[in-house]
Amino acid sequence: MKKGLKIVTIGGGSSYTPELVEGFIKRHHELPIKELWLVDIEEGKEKLEIVGAMAQRMVKAAGIECEVYLTLDRQKALKDADFVTTQLRVGHMEARIKDEMIPMKYGLIGQETNGAGGMLKAFRTIPVILEIVEEMKLFCPKAWLINFTNPAGMVTEAVLRYGMWEKVIGLCNVPIVAIKNESALLEKKESDLFFKFAGINHLHWHKIYQHDGQNITRQAINKLYGPDAKPEKIVANIKNMRFLHEQLTQLEMLPCPYHRYYYMTDAMIQEEIEEAQGEGTRGQVVKRLEESLFELYKDPNLDHKPVELEKRGGAYYSDAACEIINSIYNNKGTQMVVSTRNQGAISDLPAESAIEITSVITAHGAEPIHFGSFPPAQRGLLQLMKSMEELTIEAAVTGDYGTALQAFISNPLVQSGDSAKALLDELLDAHREYLPQFNR
Repeated sequence: MKKGLKIVTIGGGSSYTPELVEGFIKRHHELPIKELWLVDIEEGKEKLEIVGAMAQRMVKAAGIECEVYLTLDRQKALKDADFVTTQLRVGHMEARIKDEMIPMKYGLIGQETNGAGGMLKAFRTIPVILEIVEEMKLFCPKAWLINFTNPAGMVTEAVLRYGMWEKVIGLCNVPIVAIKNESALLEKKESDLFFKFAGINHLHWHKIYQHDGQNITRQAINKLYGPDAKPEKIVANIKNMRFLHEQLTQLEMLPCPYHRYYYMTDAMIQEEIEEAQGEGTRGQVVKRLEESLFELYKDPNLDHKPVELEKRGGAYYSDAACEIINSIYNNKGTQMVVSTRNQGAISDLPAESAIEITSVITAHGAEPIHFGSFPPAQRGLLQLMKSMEELTIEAAVTGDYGTALQAFISNPLVQSGDSAKALLDELLDAHREYLPQFNR
């Protein structure tokens, strides 16, 4: 008989935590979780206490045998853990707002996972994740790390390449939302379709097949982006600009929403500038949303996930993390889109790199479903962005300024030359507190 599980969530004071708890509760008949440890840092203590108390109310209302612990002592929490989930934000929402605002001064994309802002988030986040991995080696060497801290793909690759930790899976909600929306648009059940995703985090494409093997991707492209289509908004933080129908017809694949930053850069920059001058950047909007969410969480009678959480963005992240844990623990073989080691699944990228791909999740982790090679239009952008990721990860680990500059110049959303250097310098200075590796 399997023993009860101990799960540790680092970044436990996150506004997403109630969805995570809800996911564990609804799977308790399969996942016998006896201990859930919510961990945060001193600056996040108040939020941890608010959301932690709510998590305890949720578990009590569900009538399950699970203790919810709150702590600022990460090593104490990690001892003998079976699974560790990470949902942290180094520098808090203020850092995200800087990542958005500063690039816009240079007329560039200001976004938390794309362009210069996404690279700075990687610089701040990767060293912290690697510290956690080193502690896992000491305190829970058999545990799985399930990461949905952004930039999820680069974090996963850093853990594999520099942390030398194989038991890691990265997670993003974008494919999940696409599957749900496109199934509904095609008037099909999700279970009646096969979605074949491949690429890297926030830069993947996918095809759709029926169970009889028929490729219905073109049908989906027409319904989403044809002349009479009214595309639905998939991601809360990205303007729903219409992709060029002729371009997608040539690609014969559906892009993810973040491709708008690469396929229609000028329009996206203009939109971001206008939004910043109006209701504020996405980070400023989310900061207000989170403040209202935590006011809700303070209600001593609230013992379930409020519907308002869906406005936060990132829907299904936490529930998907629960399903990954469920599939590993019970060897279920569930198909999910995750970040994992390539292992030759995409022949255009190094075998050791992290990719985001449709995979089968079993007791030994994520087994990517073979994809092969991309056509030229996808392959060129994918390889460019993977090289940028490799440079960004190296810079995050080493703190080498030249490598960071090379990463900036490699990114198509950052201009080359003097402007890239000036932007890098300003961002490094703005985030100095959270970049000790560069301060050397």
